[in-house]
Order: sequence, then structure tokens, then C-alpha cells
Amino acid sequence: MKNKMVYFLILLFLFIGYVPLQGQGFVLQKDIFVAEDEVQDNVISFGGEILIKGKVNENVIAFGGTIIVEGKVGDLVLGFGSEITLKPSAVVKGDVVSLGGTLDKEPGSIVEGDTIYFNTSEGVIEFFKEGLSGVFGMSLIPVLLVIKLITMFIWFILAVILIAIFPRQISFASSQIRKSFWPIFGTGLLSIIIFTGLIFISVFLSFILIGIPFLISLIIIGIIIKILGRVILFYFFGESISKAFGGKQPSLLLAVFLGFILVSFIGFIPIIGSLFSFVLSIIGWGVVIRTKFGTTEKLT
Repeated sequence: MKNKMVYFLILLFLFIGYVPLQGQGFVLQKDIFVAEDEVQDNVISFGGEILIKGKVNENVIAFGGTIIVEGKVGDLVLGFGSEITLKPSAVVKGDVVSLGGTLDKEPGSIVEGDTIYFNTSEGVIEFFKEGLSGVFGMSLIPVLLVIKLITMFIWFILAVILIAIFPRQISFASSQIRKSFWPIFGTGLLSIIIFTGLIFISVFLSFILIGIPFLISLIIIGIIIKILGRVILFYFFGESISKAFGGKQPSLLLAVFLGFILVSFIGFIPIIGSLFSFVLSIIGWGVVIRTKFGTTEKLT
């Protein structure tokens, strides 16, 4: 029960911006300093400085600001628009991801997982700016294409955040798709039908006010399930691609990235892309609900 509550609180945090995560193994501050003899589970900073001299068991995440690692990180170092510096004594057991910032790996630093550097400030963001300005100037880049690319970028950011916080749940839930595909598909289809019916009922009740809180709750739950289900499928497809070409078991981040590319590519195909997305929604809903957000193996 405690793990489920932690899971819900973290997901809620991702959508509304804040929950008191400190009591759940997270250090959530602007400026964070982990001393040489100190151990933390996870640290998250918004616009501040993170300095790691000691050890972080799992993830270091920053939105803006700086990350300086001199000690050890057990899983992921992730920066959105952040300046990431790995000192010679730094050891990162997992992946290092820089989206829209800078990354400086000094000689001697060790990254055992993958390193992804995506300079959005000079690449994608500039493309979006040029595309949007071109749209209003009757450019050849259509509005729908620009919106599609922006949506893809947002999906990728959400995927990286979720795999940073819930790696075990995503990996486990993905493994259940092969074991129980048709039960998962049936659960997903039935869940979407029931959810749609509840939405209509709550909209009707909203005319007399009592349905408004219910409608808002349903929307939040639906968004959470859709996003988590899609990220699970990113991992499922990415892992399948890697194994199909004879590769070894990919890291969680690499698998999600490969699956993201495949799903995004198919999504660009007219008609087929829409049908494919609908089927993914069914499977995503089914696997999230049957595994109870990746927390249980009871799929009877």
C-alpha cells in the first residue's frame, strides 16, 4: 500500500508541480549538496545547483541550473537545460542524459550506461522557432507537422522522466505484454469503453456541479494511464528491436529511445498511424491496469 501511495504522489507531482516527496526518499530543493560521507536516494532541483560529493543511490534530476558530480550516482543523471559536469572522480552506474543544456565529461569520469546529449537550444528549439515563424509567413512547413514534432519532443521528455523514476515498474510491465497479450488487450479495450462512459456521465453531472470534481479526477487518471502505458510500450518495442537484431539486453534508456523512434515514425503514416496509435492506447491501458501500474505480478 505504501509503494502504491508513493507511486501516486510522484505521478501527481509530475502534473501539478509539487508534492512533499522528501518523506518518500526524495530531496526536493533548489540547491542540493550531498557531502562526501552522505547518502541520498534521489535528488531533484529546479533552477538550482546540485553538487554530489557523496553518493546518490538512484537518480539525480535537474530542471535548469547545474549538476556537478564528484562522487557516485547509482542510476541516472538527467538535466533539462542544465549544465552537467562530471569530475574525474565521478562514477555514474547508469545513464547520463542532457536535454537542452551542456555536458562536460572530464577525463577520468566513468559512465557505465549510455550518454545522450541533445542540445535542444541550438537544434530542435531553433527548428521549432523557424517552423512556427514560417507558418505565419506562409512557409512550406505545415502547422500540423510542427505540432507533431513538438508533441514528439514532449513525449520524449515525459518518457525520460518516467524511466528515471520508475525503471523497475516499466521493465516489469513491459515483460507482461508477451506473457498475457490478449488478456491485456481485452482489459484495455474494456477499460477504455468504461472510462469513456464515465466521462460522459461526469460531463452530464457537471451541469449540476456535482460532477466537476469527478470529471477532473477522471481526466487526471486518464492522462497518467495513457502516458505510463505509452512509455511502457516504448520500452517493449525498443527491447524487441534490439533483440531482433541480435543485440544484447539494452539499457532501459536506450530501449525506450529506440521504441520512441519506431512509434513516432509509424505515427507519421496517414491512417495507419492513427490506427496504430489507437491499438497502442488499448494495450497501454490494459498493461497499466492489469499490472496495477507495474507493481504486481498477479495477472490471473
